[in-house]
Order: sequence, then C-alpha cells, then structure tokens
Amino acid sequence: MSNIQTEKLTKTYGAGGTKITALDHVNMTIKEGEFVAIMGPSGCGKSTLLHLLGGLDKPSEGHVLIGGHNLTDLNDDKLTELRRRKIGFIFQFFNLIPVLNAVENAALPVTLDGVKPAEAKSKATEWLTRFGLSDRLMNRPDQLSGGQQQRVAIARALVADPELILADEPTGNLDTRSSDEIASLLRDVSKQYGRTIVMVTHDPRIAAYADRIIFLKDGKVVDEALLEKKNGKNADDVMEKMKQLGD
Repeated sequence: MSNIQTEKLTKTYGAGGTKITALDHVNMTIKEGEFVAIMGPSGCGKSTLLHLLGGLDKPSEGHVLIGGHNLTDLNDDKLTELRRRKIGFIFQFFNLIPVLNAVENAALPVTLDGVKPAEAKSKATEWLTRFGLSDRLMNRPDQLSGGQQQRVAIARALVADPELILADEPTGNLDTRSSDEIASLLRDVSKQYGRTIVMVTHDPRIAAYADRIIFLKDGKVVDEALLEKKNGKNADDVMEKMKQLGD
C-alpha cells in the first residue's frame, strides 16, 4: 500500500430540498509515511472524509484509491479484510473493552483475525512495551489514565501492522499534557515505523505535530500548509488560519 488518493470525492445526504453535501469533489494525495492533519470548522466534512478513507462509508461520487486500489471496487468481504489488516483506527473515546486488560484489548484485532492467542498477546505486548506500558499490561481500562488508555488504543491500531492509521480527534478527551504526549507518539509512529497517519483534529497545537495540514471548509479543500517545525511549535500560525476559516 503506497499513496492515498481521492478523486472528486463527494458525499451527500438526503435529496431535493433536504440534500446536504458533506464533502464536495475533494482531490488530494497523501504520501506513504506522511503524517497529515485534517482541520476545519465544525461540520466541514472532516470526519466524513476520514470515514470514506477507511471504507466505513461509501462516496456518492468519486473514488478513494489506496495503493492504486479503488475502494469502491471492493465487495464487503474485501473491504472488511482491508480494514482489519491494512488500516488501523484510533478514536476520541478510546473504545476499549472494559472487562479486558491492556494486552487483551490491544490484541483484539489479530485475535479476531484468527491469530493464535499466544502470538496475538506477544504482538500486543511488544507494542504496549514500546509505548511505555510494560508495567500496565494486566490493567483494565478503569485502572488506567486517559493517556494510558489512548496508548493502549494506539497499540491496538498497530497490532496487525497496518500501513495506514486513521485517527479521529485522538486527543479530544485528554488534558493538555497527555494530548501532547499522544501527538508526539503518533509522530514517532509515522517516522520510526513508517506508518501513514491521517488525523482529524480541532486543536492547532496537536495539528502542528503533523508534516502537513489540509484545511477543509464547506466540504472542500481550501488550503494546505507544510510544517517546517513538526513538534507543536507552529500552533499560533495554525490558529490564525483557523480564524480565517471561521472556526
């Protein structure tokens, strides 16, 4: 899997006078290993774009191509296989299973894919250890801080060795310190492990950790910004751009 491309990607809901265009003929390319943040005012189509990139929804018009493969050409079984093995998902509210410990939660995607339990737990333990949770492997979610829970969720997203990570407001439920730690961790995942990351965020400080920011407004790409300092230091510039967009 290499570049991600969208071609005239459009998503509409309803018809006639109630028709709403959530995404309007979006063309963009995301390079392999790139860390891209998607920003824009509320209701601009950020989450819709992420859902279409992940094959969680189908476009009304246009295409999503991942490594040259058109998602609209895949049947439900092939899409499920793609999501399970090639794409990792990270959510704002972690979505961990309360009765499972950290290792069991992180191992879940490969366990469901038929990997033997011992191998699945080994893979999960490896990622959790990389993320500084070697002393929390047996803890359940209610025994972990928010930042620790999100680290478990990131390990879960990576356990199947996907090439693409889609993150929907991954720091939206965290305090400032934990948010910066998670943003820095995502950047490390992109640079050290070569994963492509597409992250939706409303936080300029978090977006400033990315290589590039794509700005949406009214369902359209209205601007892009390449970041020279990718460690949260460009937050003021990002904030000014968001003000210009009306958020």
